[in-house]
Parts: sequence; C-alpha cells; structure tokens
Amino acid sequence: MSTTPSIQVSVVMGSKSDFSVMKSAVEILRDFAIPHEARVVSAHRTPDLLYTYAEEAQSRGLRLIIAGAGGAAHLPGMIAAKTIVPVLGVPIPATALQGMDALLSIVQMPKGVPVATFAIGAPGAANAALFAVATLAATDPDLAARLTAWRNARRDEVLTQSLEITPDEHGS
Repeated sequence: MSTTPSIQVSVVMGSKSDFSVMKSAVEILRDFAIPHEARVVSAHRTPDLLYTYAEEAQSRGLRLIIAGAGGAAHLPGMIAAKTIVPVLGVPIPATALQGMDALLSIVQMPKGVPVATFAIGAPGAANAALFAVATLAATDPDLAARLTAWRNARRDEVLTQSLEITPDEHGS
C-alpha cells in the first residue's frame, strides 16, 4: 500500500486566468517533486472559501503558500491574516497597470501580517517556488542536494555560452 505524501506547498490564485503566470511556480515544484496543489481561491468572489482555506492551511500540513493576485491583490494578505503558514505573494499583471498595482498592494502589508513579495509575473512565480524549495531544503538534505545541482546546472549554462561577434559588432 503506497501513501501519498501530504501537500507541502499550495499555489493559489484569484482566478483561472492567473494560471498562465502561476504555472511557472507549479512547474518548478513539479521539477523538484514537491507535493503541491494548485487552486483558485478568490478573495472577493469566494471570501468564505478563502477564510476556510487559510484557517485550515496549518492543520493540513502546508508549509508554504504561494499566492498570486492581480489588481487590488488582496488574496496574499488576506490569507496571511488568517494563517501562520508563510505566504509568498506574486503580483499578476492583470490590469492596465501591468502588475504595479498588485505589487504595491502586496508589498505594503502592515506590520504583523507579513507577505514575502516577489517580482511581477512568471519570473516572480518561479522565484517564489524556488524560495519554497530552498525553505524546505533547509531541513531536507536530499532536496538541498537537488537544489544545489539545479543551481549548478544554471551556472554551467552561463559558463558554456559564447558569443559569436562579427568585426562589425566590435566597431571595426
């Protein structure tokens, strides 16, 4: 009888359309075989679900929550207000302001309700997942070794790159 490992990281977003950004987090978690879930939980359209989700996060064994939100971006802060599970906020470029509104909303949490805030869009989602991996790796030597190998592979990609520069590009 096999047992499914309990979910350690939850990736939540305010609407299905946010998944185009948040899938970057899910892909990183998959690459590292981190037990995770991805869910839509809207701060504005499903507030009761949001409260239940956040209040049950710790008892469900979640270690980190990656929350993506655009516009007013209340989702990460509201989750953080209802749980002690660390929340990693990802601003979604969902409005004419291209995520600046969400970034400012997430990063300006009041003292006592922290949300770690990442860059706008898919790079921020990927980095939030990598931060989650690093956090979990602090107590998991196997995961730490895999994260080190992953980072070394990124380093090696850069070290093996070369540029083919023509005489015109030298200004000659």
